[in-house]
Amino acid sequence: MVMVTHDALSLSHLQREDVRANPYPFYEQLRNQDPVHWDAEMGFWALSKFADIDSLYTDDRFSRAQGLMRGFERLPADHQKIAQPVYHSFSKTVFYADPPYHTHLRGLMNHAFTPRRIEQLRPYVQYIVNELLDEAQSRGTMEVVHDLAYPLPVMVIAELLGLPASDRTRFKQWSDDLFAILGTVKHKSERLLNCAAQSLEEMTDYVRSLSEKRREDPQDDLLSALLVATDDDHPSAAHHHLHSPHSMGELVHDPEALSTLTEAELVANINILLSTGHETTTHLIGNGLLAFLQHPDQLRKLKNDPSLLPSAVEEILRYDNPVQITYRAALEDAELHGNLIRKGDLVNTIIGSANRDPERFTNPDAFDITRDEGRHLSFGLGIHYCIGAPLVKMEAEVAFETILRRFPNLALAAEHLEWQEHPIFRGLKALPVSL
Repeated sequence: MVMVTHDALSLSHLQREDVRANPYPFYEQLRNQDPVHWDAEMGFWALSKFADIDSLYTDDRFSRAQGLMRGFERLPADHQKIAQPVYHSFSKTVFYADPPYHTHLRGLMNHAFTPRRIEQLRPYVQYIVNELLDEAQSRGTMEVVHDLAYPLPVMVIAELLGLPASDRTRFKQWSDDLFAILGTVKHKSERLLNCAAQSLEEMTDYVRSLSEKRREDPQDDLLSALLVATDDDHPSAAHHHLHSPHSMGELVHDPEALSTLTEAELVANINILLSTGHETTTHLIGNGLLAFLQHPDQLRKLKNDPSLLPSAVEEILRYDNPVQITYRAALEDAELHGNLIRKGDLVNTIIGSANRDPERFTNPDAFDITRDEGRHLSFGLGIHYCIGAPLVKMEAEVAFETILRRFPNLALAAEHLEWQEHPIFRGLKALPVSL
């Protein structure tokens, strides 16, 4: 178990290889010793208990949009100049907006993720899983992340948006570059910032070019649907607005101008759907398959009763969630368990800890696919509940069902596993298995 002294408690420990491999003992220490933790080293608050995070998610005193702005303000002035276009673009997305702007964006995008539309994608998801597993079977070995967990969601989100799946390598690179500069890491290198700015520019040009084609020849896809709601009256102004060096203060949106989607908003939201549309599913499949291989009793349970599959996916999301941390900023002074969180303070919510809180879940460190204790926090709560949650769950269900049916002798083929470095996401770099 990784233990640190109380004075040394800091989320910077999540950058250590041993903590990345298993952050849950560190989270437990936070919950027990300092659940409302002022991280002096990192310069923000960290909440680790389920009840506190659950409450904060529906507390109007804490803002997603201002959380993004505070992240930007933490950068040195010279880095802000490089990163400004990226943060400005993120501010135009449904992920980092507050009402009424969030309500506007969410309303325009909700129709793409209805249960009916998601179910319409199921045969396509099954086809892709079959194709990817056929390739692995012909080789006799599989590296789950590279061979299945990454390509599947990228191809599906590309299908949903109406983008060529053949460009998935580019999507992955853009996504990695953009998300490398967000999150709890205080110091970001100029190289990372420049890569993110370059990827945003490339991604923007890509989406804009494809949008022009869809305007001329609409298809039955999300991009075409969003273009119907796009404000075409001022495309040049929207283009200028996206790339000009505005201050972050201009992230405050005019509630009177919410009836349509500007080109900049279209590009930003397509970008973030491309980026986040595959990260969660990729790590859910990788983390989930690892959990099954490390808990053969639960694997047998699922094989004996396939109806447990939806419950199993929910338990994976609770047990080893792909998104470990989200953040907000305080809009006003707020008191929490005797701690004064001041207006403007950044507050990190450690979802990975909340989902292992013994005050909320019985024996929380146990992986139990029959668990029936209500919701976890892996997809958020309230107005920011993950818009793509139904799609992520469906993809995972198809992937697990097909893998376990086709490869009954599946076994882990590595003694040491490496986890990616980004503190927000929890996922394996590789998961080699024998078939």
